[in-house]
Amino acid sequence: MKRAGKESNHAFMCVALPKKGLFFKSKARRTPSELVGQVRHLLNYMLRNNEPREAKRKEKISELSKLFLEMRTLLYGDSESEPVPETCSQLTKVFFEGDILRLLINCLPKLDLEARQEATHVAVNLQRQQVNSRLIASDYMEQNADLVDVLVLGYGDPNIALSYGPLLRGCIRHQVVARHILESEHLKLFFDYIQSPNFELASDAAATFRELLTRHKSTVSEFLSRNYQWFFQEYNLKLLDSPNYITRRQAIKLLEDILVNPSNSSVMIHYVSSLDNLRILMNLLRDSNKAIQLNAFHVFKLFVANPHKPRDVAAILIANRSKLLQFLGSFNLDRATEEFEADKAQVVKEIAVLELKDTPFPALEKCGIAC
Repeated sequence: MKRAGKESNHAFMCVALPKKGLFFKSKARRTPSELVGQVRHLLNYMLRNNEPREAKRKEKISELSKLFLEMRTLLYGDSESEPVPETCSQLTKVFFEGDILRLLINCLPKLDLEARQEATHVAVNLQRQQVNSRLIASDYMEQNADLVDVLVLGYGDPNIALSYGPLLRGCIRHQVVARHILESEHLKLFFDYIQSPNFELASDAAATFRELLTRHKSTVSEFLSRNYQWFFQEYNLKLLDSPNYITRRQAIKLLEDILVNPSNSSVMIHYVSSLDNLRILMNLLRDSNKAIQLNAFHVFKLFVANPHKPRDVAAILIANRSKLLQFLGSFNLDRATEEFEADKAQVVKEIAVLELKDTPFPALEKCGIAC
């Protein structure tokens, strides 16, 4: 009986021990301060060291990627938990107070694609986070405007441009950043970036350019009013007259959005009073791309609707009346809306009754109009 008892106890122990191993304490999540501290350490390591051992370098990058993924989980939540506002605020505070964005921007070229993506997701999200009802990221960017210049110039490097681009657009959420770029000489670089033969880079630059010119309406209106001459000269020449149809399509759509914005009403009147601008729009109406034609029409109708047309603009519309009416009569969309049909009918009506009394037509060959 004793032997049986021992065997029974032994058998019980054999079953109980594995069962104990099924339960373990889950690894505690690091606090925002701990995460930022470790990220700072690794970013500084990456900047200071040109690690000759590839395996060691990859190990450090992998650690960084995991840390940013953990930050991303705090900010976005996951399948197990929702983001906690207090934790997000704390992470934002220690991130910007620790000047981590500067370290990150300088270190991005040294990271692999996965680490860049994780880091960018975090940095863009933190631009939107509030601390005590304040966007401290805006204050940070105002005090560190040189970082904006680094991001803009990053488009000159195809290897890093697609990582800097999303981060730059995240920063442009702040009016102070948009104003800084609009008032700097770096803005002119976008006219070249958008024409890059690298399709992805050109598209990303175009997205940033659009964000600059549409997000902060009062800032944009002020900028365009003060810089009208050179800006639209560059815009017409390099974008609307571009041989690349994608560039033309993006440019005419953006132009439409700029001009129809009520904040830019004075700029719109200035633009549609120009004979050179009318020439460009009339040529775009004849573009082989239907989408370009449609957006060109939406800008062209502003010239026609202008109640105070300059004489040379009105004269060209009258001189080309028959061809314009013929074009508009056959200008149809696969899925035309009632609004489009109404707009087209109004434009046809305006051109049909347009008169220019006792005013000689300007010589068409001197105007450059494609009749």
